[in-house]
Amino acid sequence: MICMDVKKIKIAIIGAGYWGKNLVRVFYSLRDIVDLKYVCDLDEKKLQYIKSWYPSVITTTDTKIIFNDSEINAAVIATQVGLHFSLAKEALLSGKNVLVEKPMTETREQAEELVALADEKNLILMVDHTFLYTGAVREIKNLIKNGEIGDVNYFDSERINLGLIQPDVNVIYDLAVHDISILNYLINEKPTAVSAFGKSYITKKTEELAHINLEYASGFTAHIHVSWLSPVKLRKTLIGGSKKMILYNDIEPSEKIKIYDKNVSMDYETETPQSPIYRSGDISIPRIDNIEALEFEANHFINCINRKERPLSDGKSGLRVIEILEACNRSIKEERKINL
Repeated sequence: MICMDVKKIKIAIIGAGYWGKNLVRVFYSLRDIVDLKYVCDLDEKKLQYIKSWYPSVITTTDTKIIFNDSEINAAVIATQVGLHFSLAKEALLSGKNVLVEKPMTETREQAEELVALADEKNLILMVDHTFLYTGAVREIKNLIKNGEIGDVNYFDSERINLGLIQPDVNVIYDLAVHDISILNYLINEKPTAVSAFGKSYITKKTEELAHINLEYASGFTAHIHVSWLSPVKLRKTLIGGSKKMILYNDIEPSEKIKIYDKNVSMDYETETPQSPIYRSGDISIPRIDNIEALEFEANHFINCINRKERPLSDGKSGLRVIEILEACNRSIKEERKINL
């Protein structure tokens, strides 16, 4: 996926906040394949910081300069969620390929419009679902694809910490978006129903903790717990298979994946529900690559532009995430299960 023999792509990054600075760092480091021409933000202090570290980059507060520059091949958008749609739409209309931070948009209708526009213009629309580009998630995908853990029965994730409470979105749009994008990537099946519960204790406006349950026609089930109100930071996912089980702990510095050769089964001819057959084998820890996910993703974006290939986290995959996020919010508001 990492591209070497490619045309140099001129890009602009819109948004120089916490995540925007990471994007600037990574794209600037790819100088053999990328020419980072502009960084745009409304905050002059953020632009001064960028200029101090990257003096060759042109800084501006005006996005029109970027959209009117015919040299720019791609726009990378890392602003507040409420600006994603308008900026991505303007970029596509001006002929720029787009990489937009997660979540892609606020609503399904906005996401559908961007997907249709990108298709019409024959441009790349990619969503910054960074976890899909981690060595750990790619390894889990291979384990499932190769049948290592058997039939996948459940996905149970916990992504909790203290803050940062976002001013424009709830904890589902901020944190659960990661787990939903991972889930959609790992499981080749769309959910049929969503049930969600959420509460707001601090802002009294947007949910700061939530529990999400996803149902699937095959019987597979998923549970996601997210919170900004936890005294500890946890990033754990359990994936249960008919043969083996996976523990994915993103906070672990090296042993992020552990495969447990454990399961429980029932021989209905000889056993009863009170005496199932438990099997416990070894624990294996696969070696995963240590390539920074954001670097891998940036290379993939450039590669897709040059080769006109569909990105792993393309606009349609971003749309599927938005559909589930919207259903979660509806479920909380209406206090009922939402069928998809």
